[in-house]
Amino acid sequence: MADQQALDEVVTFTSDLIRIDTTNRGGGDCQERPAAEYAAERLAEAGLEPTMLERTKGRTNVVARFEGTDPSADALLLHGHLDVVPAQAAEWSVHPFSGEIRDGVVWGRGAVDMKNMDAMILAVVRGWVREGVRPRRDVVIAFTADEEASAEDGAGFLADRHAGLFEGCTEGFSEAGAFTVHDGSGRQLYPIAAGERGTGWVKLTARGRAGHGSRPNRENAVIRLAAAVTRIGAHEWPLRLTPTVRASLTELAALYGLQADLDDVDGLLEKLGPVAELVAPTVRNSANPTMLEAGYKVNVIPGEAVAYVDGRYLPGLRDEFSATLDELTGPDVDWEFHHGEVALQSPVDSPTYARMRAAIEEFAPEGHVVPYCMSGGTDAKQFSRLGITGYGFSPLKLPEGYDYGAMFHGVDERVPVEALHFGVRVLDRFLRTA
Repeated sequence: MADQQALDEVVTFTSDLIRIDTTNRGGGDCQERPAAEYAAERLAEAGLEPTMLERTKGRTNVVARFEGTDPSADALLLHGHLDVVPAQAAEWSVHPFSGEIRDGVVWGRGAVDMKNMDAMILAVVRGWVREGVRPRRDVVIAFTADEEASAEDGAGFLADRHAGLFEGCTEGFSEAGAFTVHDGSGRQLYPIAAGERGTGWVKLTARGRAGHGSRPNRENAVIRLAAAVTRIGAHEWPLRLTPTVRASLTELAALYGLQADLDDVDGLLEKLGPVAELVAPTVRNSANPTMLEAGYKVNVIPGEAVAYVDGRYLPGLRDEFSATLDELTGPDVDWEFHHGEVALQSPVDSPTYARMRAAIEEFAPEGHVVPYCMSGGTDAKQFSRLGITGYGFSPLKLPEGYDYGAMFHGVDERVPVEALHFGVRVLDRFLRTA
């Protein structure tokens, strides 16, 4: 059982890490090194031997191994990213990099995404050292750079260039799972992520004939691009159910006493009410236009126009996603993957999943554990190149009215102290039995 010092440390570590500004603005504009040094120092104080690795100066990753008692057992990976998305201080109730602890809540950018989990990992392994505890399996700890952009300086770099550090790892655990979802009728759900949609960030390029803005032009690149963007935005993607999503719908239907009619998924989602949001984003592929670039003067028709689309596809459906974009963009617009990553799917009938469920139920016996698929992605995509099966498991017991989803990349990101304590207890319990 995690001791009081571990519960105190997780709060201190979360606050301290928030105060280290690791804003990732994309394009390489980030410095994770100060946070990496902080994490490495906490590990070294506990007697571990962390390794610091950089692909690009200042974009630092930390990897350490805690040896288990059974060298023949598969190792597991605990990973969390050190970078955060930008925050505009004028929009916040407190400064986003203050790490302020007020009324039992830790405030600041990264409180949920995901310096809280980084702090949990540090608190748990330091507690083991104090108690003289060793888990059965080796535990590899990785704190990564660049997750909020391409991961090229982070998990991608580690997987491609330093695979040996993860030798023996077969399963990994990271963000966005095992958090409380209140359904409004008294039930508490704890979704564990057992899949991720793939990332298909797409660049569209329309070319045409440049000319004077006062003259008719049937080869206007802006018009061609706008038409393609409109078609993509209006497209109704067909229903596609993966095994993880099927399991999620089946368990939710049983919990609410509904027939699991998978021939009428939209109808079932409507009956599920608020908890349908766990599943609704992952029953289809998606493509949302997000950026437009064209022209340089109001009276000049440009010869080229560019747009970007945030595309996501379910496991096994990248080819269908690509074929659909071919059709929607048409003959006058070219498209290419600006950034792409694989879709993931993890078993929900494995002993590991059962142990995660048991750890949550020990400390939240009133909760109902269900599997779900993430609509977005994590560093688990990069680590999957090493054959590591990924789960979202960063436990938090949250009060009713706390909008967990809104904390990700949102204003006034914050996490209750009690939620951090719960996370340490559950993570510690799970890892001791894993």
